[in-house]
Amino acid sequence: MNVVSSSVSVTVTDPAASSRFFTTHLGFREVLADEDFVELARDDAAVDLVLVRRDLERHGPGQGPTDVVVSFEVTGITAEYERLRNDEAHLSVTLHQEPWGDLVVRLVDPNGVVVQLTEWVPPAGT
Repeated sequence: MNVVSSSVSVTVTDPAASSRFFTTHLGFREVLADEDFVELARDDAAVDLVLVRRDLERHGPGQGPTDVVVSFEVTGITAEYERLRNDEAHLSVTLHQEPWGDLVVRLVDPNGVVVQLTEWVPPAGT
């Protein structure tokens, strides 16, 4: 088997709102769009995102994704954090360093999709 591409499908109430969030704040572009779904991509190694409108008959009455975190390992996270703050993106966890070295920031899209940006920075003394 040879994987030639990959995507993550996330069920949301409003695909257009999530699309605006990902294109405005995270550099994605729309590849395909319809009333019920949007496919987003970037020109780097990021996985494609498919935002699918929640169908109450198929998915039930849930309000949004449950325990979904879309995580991207990035470079230049400090500058990205400042840009996101200036853009007034909804930051749910401010930039901080984990004990094992990762710099981490989390933001949330209008449908409740949590996006985590991380950058590996070796802890002091290693």
